[in-house]
Amino acid sequence: MKLKTGLFILMLILIVPLSASAENESQTDQGIYYSLSIENDLIASRDQRYTSGIKVSALRAEERLPGIFRRNLDRIPFFPEHGKKRFGFQIGQSMFTSDDISVRNPPENDRPYAGWLYTTMEVSSDTGRILDHFQITLGLVGRYSLAEQTQKTFHKIINTTDPKGWHTQLKTEPGIIISYQRKWKAGKEFVEIAGLGLDFSPHLGGSLGNIFTHLAMGGIFRAGFDLPQDYGPPLISPSMAGSNFFVPTNTFGWYVFAGLEGRAVARNIFLDGNTFRDNRSVDKKYFVADIMGGAVITFNKFRLAYTHVLRTKEYKGQDGKDNYGAVTLTVRF
Repeated sequence: MKLKTGLFILMLILIVPLSASAENESQTDQGIYYSLSIENDLIASRDQRYTSGIKVSALRAEERLPGIFRRNLDRIPFFPEHGKKRFGFQIGQSMFTSDDISVRNPPENDRPYAGWLYTTMEVSSDTGRILDHFQITLGLVGRYSLAEQTQKTFHKIINTTDPKGWHTQLKTEPGIIISYQRKWKAGKEFVEIAGLGLDFSPHLGGSLGNIFTHLAMGGIFRAGFDLPQDYGPPLISPSMAGSNFFVPTNTFGWYVFAGLEGRAVARNIFLDGNTFRDNRSVDKKYFVADIMGGAVITFNKFRLAYTHVLRTKEYKGQDGKDNYGAVTLTVRF
């Protein structure tokens, strides 16, 4: 019954972006970028804390926007008038657990179990040198996020430890996040020798809502052959947005990258606990940094990216830093 109810709620929160996407479908033949992002700490270490994230994205590769965005773009602060406009939406699920998932009653000072099921509408503007992202995310924390069912099913399939602490997860709470990010490209290419290029993209941004509220800044260096026109691979919030689109300059290209993002955190529901109800929580740290590196290959209409992320401690008493791997496949149709 819980699974059916959760699926019904997921259908409801998808109605708005799906309807907005369908509104202009007959008006375009420019193609859509589809992306699948999977983040998991098993790639890097073991099941704990931020243990998994999955996100499916669709982004239009042309100018047509749903009416609600087209009529209100001038009301978004700092959003540039010039630049190629793109509209997209995302569906995702993230899950968080304690350090030891085999313990039925985790210590009170351990990270709370929590799940987050969400959908995001986004509009972006790309001038070729500056990329602006504006996003509105709606979703649910708690049992209707289906995180418990997802993790238990997956662990049963791979025949590993059954997570036992989900009865302590955060209570059901609707969530909203309003996010903005700007990325620059510092020159088209600093260096180019025999087709090998190097560039740098700094960024600033922030989020406001009962799920995440923070300010962020950072940057990413890229070095590779036939650098595609993107701003780095996308990661799941609260990490940097990257770009779901790419424009390869030849049939095959690749690059390696390294980046850093620092965040000043005012609110993180997955550490602070429920907004209006008493539940488990920990004493969060107000400054968190992500150090990342990886590689990207592009071939014709496909882009495959791997990112390894090392995250500094997020709360007092945390046993070690988090690190996880992220794989993103993007296809343009």
